[in-house]
Amino acid sequence: MGTELDMLDGEITRCRACPRLVAWREQVAADKRAAYRAETYWGRPVPGFGPPDAALAIVGLAPAAHGGNRTGRIFTGDRSGDVLYAALHEVGLANQPIATHRGDGLTLYRTRITAPVRCAPPANKPTPTERDTCRPWLVRELQLLRPTLRVVVVLGAFGWQALLPALSAAGWPVPTPRPRFGHGAEVVLDGLHLLGCYHVSQQNTFTGRLTPAMLVDVLRRAIDLAGIAAPS
Repeated sequence: MGTELDMLDGEITRCRACPRLVAWREQVAADKRAAYRAETYWGRPVPGFGPPDAALAIVGLAPAAHGGNRTGRIFTGDRSGDVLYAALHEVGLANQPIATHRGDGLTLYRTRITAPVRCAPPANKPTPTERDTCRPWLVRELQLLRPTLRVVVVLGAFGWQALLPALSAAGWPVPTPRPRFGHGAEVVLDGLHLLGCYHVSQQNTFTGRLTPAMLVDVLRRAIDLAGIAAPS
């Protein structure tokens, strides 16, 4: 029998609450990118990825049209994921530096990766209504992770702004005014540490706004705060 988190993940993959996102994700899955013409796209909402005893959560924005929407796993099969998983492997939170598809052998150690919006949005821009409609999935995920969760690394301002009300709904006290996002920002909410990090988008990594070293530094800080020991 699966865990409650497994069951939640299954429910997420069946969601059809946002008509615009449903239409877009399914259109992309049917049309495909030429390089992936022979592949069968996932074309559904993408659940979180990682163990139920995670001490660290990493929160992004939404699946990429030809990344997670194709592979069915968050940050898998695109340039952003290439940067993220290489850094996770470097600091000992992943068993391999690459993520190409579900079933590629990738394992995360005490780390769960998730997003406030579960469907690939057009132009990578979900609407406020879509973000809010999707929020209950993240709230429930946070509630299930709460017994072990100690640190959340938030990739980008969108994720930060979407996470704070979800944390509040999940039972963490969020101050008013709400803490502002910034790379290197640190906030403590009732024992939960929030760390801000620029998103691993190509716009940031290609321009050098976010370098691999900067990302590794944030992850190492998260490991220290979470008390995660190196895997044996």
